[in-house]
Amino acid sequence: MQEEFQTAERAVTRGVREATDGLKLAMRRQVTAAGLGTRMANTWRGDIYPKGQVSIRAAGMVYTRASKVMVGFEEAKVVRSKDGFWLAIPTPSAPKRGVGGQRISPSNFPEHRFGKLRFVYRRGGPLLLVAEGLRASVSRNTGEVRGFRKAKTNRGMASVVMFWLVPQVKMPKFIRFMEESARWHDKLPGLILKNWPD
Repeated sequence: MQEEFQTAERAVTRGVREATDGLKLAMRRQVTAAGLGTRMANTWRGDIYPKGQVSIRAAGMVYTRASKVMVGFEEAKVVRSKDGFWLAIPTPSAPKRGVGGQRISPSNFPEHRFGKLRFVYRRGGPLLLVAEGLRASVSRNTGEVRGFRKAKTNRGMASVVMFWLVPQVKMPKFIRFMEESARWHDKLPGLILKNWPD
């Protein structure tokens, strides 16, 4: 009887561990697929209780250390500017980093390279922040635009949209933790039986 109980303990613990690891890895894949990067994906963790032991009452817990970010993508929240004005969304033409190496924003925009930003009002569309008097840098091999720089002459000068200004944005629902956790919960009995020796 004792041997059968120990067999059950091992099967339950292994099944719970497989389900916990499976859910953790599934959530990490969701995060990387959403384009949030591996560092954010690795905030998902999984623990087995009681730790370091086998138990007929083994339990797993999957959680993230970036819960506020994940909830935003789980619930498709609406994001508004903190000061009640506008959210500045960088366009593909904007540099990736601003002054000091921080993520680009109007406050750290490198005016010494591109000049001052000009506000452009448009009815029925997003407002714009534009850098003027720029010239495109084009790859000689592919002909693709690699970036922009201040034009030295009037030839090839252009105004380039660096930011869209919007009052709010709705975050897309990329993270589906509840659906994924329910799926692995349903798998648990089969995983326990798989680890139960014949």
